[in-house]
Amino acid sequence: MNFKEFNAKKIAVLALLTGLSLIAFLIESLFPPMIIPGAKPGFANIFSLAALIIFSPAEAFIVVAARTLLGALFAGNFSAIMYSFTGGIVAMTVSSLLLYVAHPKISVMAVSVAAAVSHNITQNLVFAFLNGSLLYLAELPYLTLLGVIAGAIVGCATMLIFKGVPESAFEKLLYKN
Repeated sequence: MNFKEFNAKKIAVLALLTGLSLIAFLIESLFPPMIIPGAKPGFANIFSLAALIIFSPAEAFIVVAARTLLGALFAGNFSAIMYSFTGGIVAMTVSSLLLYVAHPKISVMAVSVAAAVSHNITQNLVFAFLNGSLLYLAELPYLTLLGVIAGAIVGCATMLIFKGVPESAFEKLLYKN
């Protein structure tokens, strides 16, 4: 990662994406989980995926890391770092690989679905490992299904953002003026 590329404009955009991601996370935390305890739609991932599309994996990882750390701080749930941070890093790795290797053969929605499923599987594996019981792995089919649904929603929202915002707006983010 070349730190000279982190000009004021890029830092401001990353801060904005992180802030929007954090707001989505905090609002989402006010609602009850989807079927399985802790399961959420993951609307904050819209902004992580946007950072990946606009910039690169390095910047997207920054958004994920900042959101998970600040989200744990604001929500007062530091144990969530083990799950959210690990799941977020694995999901962003999957997203980065798919977006930069397989896109446009696969859609942004497919990338998002794969990321959400990998996030849920990772969190479940970490939870099972930390609790020392393989019984928690019985939730994997449900978490996979929820990951497909949540990933499709996040992917669709992300695609709508990029279809609705003029390309010139994104060009201004990427190039120095």
